[in-house]
Amino acid sequence: MAFTRKEFLKLGLVGGAGLALSPGASASSPWGRVRTTGHLLRSKAQLPKPFRIPLIVPPVLKPVRTDSRARGARAPTDYYEITHKEAKAEILPGLTTALWGYDGIFPGPTIESRSGRKIVVRYHNELPVPVTPHLHGGRTPPGSDGYPTDLILPRSSSYHTHHEHVAHAAWSFHRGSKGYVYPLEQRAATLWYHDHRMDFTGPQIWRGLAGFHIVHDDEEDELPLPKDEKDVPLMLCDRSFGEGGSFLYPSLDPSLEGEPGIREEYMSGVLGDCILVNGVPWPFMEVSNTRYRFRILNASNARRYRLALDPGPSDGLPFVQVGSDGGLLGAPISHRTIPIAPAERFDVVIDFSKYPVGTKVTLKNRLGLGTTSRVMRFHIVRKEKERSAVPERLSDMGEFKALGESNARLRRNFYFTRARHNGHGVWAINGKVFSPSRIDARPKLGSTEIWELATDVHHPVHIHLVHFKVLSRNGGEPPPTDAGWKDTVDLRPFELVRVIARFGGYKGRYVFHCHNLEHEDMMMMANFEVV
Repeated sequence: MAFTRKEFLKLGLVGGAGLALSPGASASSPWGRVRTTGHLLRSKAQLPKPFRIPLIVPPVLKPVRTDSRARGARAPTDYYEITHKEAKAEILPGLTTALWGYDGIFPGPTIESRSGRKIVVRYHNELPVPVTPHLHGGRTPPGSDGYPTDLILPRSSSYHTHHEHVAHAAWSFHRGSKGYVYPLEQRAATLWYHDHRMDFTGPQIWRGLAGFHIVHDDEEDELPLPKDEKDVPLMLCDRSFGEGGSFLYPSLDPSLEGEPGIREEYMSGVLGDCILVNGVPWPFMEVSNTRYRFRILNASNARRYRLALDPGPSDGLPFVQVGSDGGLLGAPISHRTIPIAPAERFDVVIDFSKYPVGTKVTLKNRLGLGTTSRVMRFHIVRKEKERSAVPERLSDMGEFKALGESNARLRRNFYFTRARHNGHGVWAINGKVFSPSRIDARPKLGSTEIWELATDVHHPVHIHLVHFKVLSRNGGEPPPTDAGWKDTVDLRPFELVRVIARFGGYKGRYVFHCHNLEHEDMMMMANFEVV
């Protein structure tokens, strides 16, 4: 049974600033009826009619070079170059949008890598502000994780950071570029990379700094799942647009060079009124009457979706989930709808053979209203021979099945709530705002811990470095949509979620935080250090 507001008040989990929910939401409602936490920012531009523009799939980035196998090395290393730069694009028909993109495109180019094969990505910064790329879902050494104060400064020597603690050891600066090392000692999975600059993550991702990183391995290759052009990444995000087509965002300093923060009414999260898929507003995609695999990522700042197909198939459930944040499930799970919070990934198969050729199937958002209730449309335009299948078993998942409460060395409690800081309402963890110099947990390398995460309103919680298993929600069994390895879990109003993780891989400092980006920027983040 869910916590009541009274019980949370007894625990001290509700700050004095109160709750911030979207219009029509209620913190006491069952989570399925709560739409999302945030405030709608309405576009000033004329938005296009839906389903008029074809879906675009981001290009795959090619390495600039590959080192041959060196003495003592287990495998070659692939090297990539990516440049943060300003560019212009026609996102809304007839209008020009200035964006900040990886290699000047939004979404950024997709990196496709192999499990166990190290890659090095050198990021260059030609933007007027600092950046720090984070590989979300990556098991990454701390120096390459994209820590919020490990900044790549603009090439221009005239730039000065606004932060007053620049001399502190928690900050580091790299002029113009930095190389990030990704050993990729992890399973095949749909990861993504995005900016993680302290205080400015929300507006910088909103302007375009996000892209896919897809890891492949032999286990996945041997499965008969849809492949090639039928294996499609879908990045969902909402945006709002100014009159001329510019990205609209309520920053206190639109240059993002000085004062951080947003207008107070958007502190609960910024919700756009235009749904983009791979940077295209309400696109359509032509498909054959066969199975397709869709790697769905919610890259929105604050918006949640409950995805559904309309019309549904004549028989069976529409979505067959084969993977989650951390890769393949042990066995496929069928769903009628897919609830997906910011930063979560759902790897699903849709079988279009259940529809006659000529059918148009709409991917809808059951948590949206008006323009945000629709996502994209599939046009079933041709017949083809089916060459794929969804097997009954996908992955052994031995380590996942073996991870149980008896393995846990420690239990920790973290409360994600509103708080007061210097006279202002902020978002906090255990009543404390983020400080780069404070360590809130020190798990030992190789140890297993259970973390209990509690909240008053929606908070999608992301833990860096590890993949975890959801043990329970409010003492009960987690729903099927929590299956598999996760790196982000959606805390729903007045919930307590228990997760278990093994802190292997690397020693060093990492963060965990709410992935409602406005909450993160308003200090809902904390450090842990693997020792």
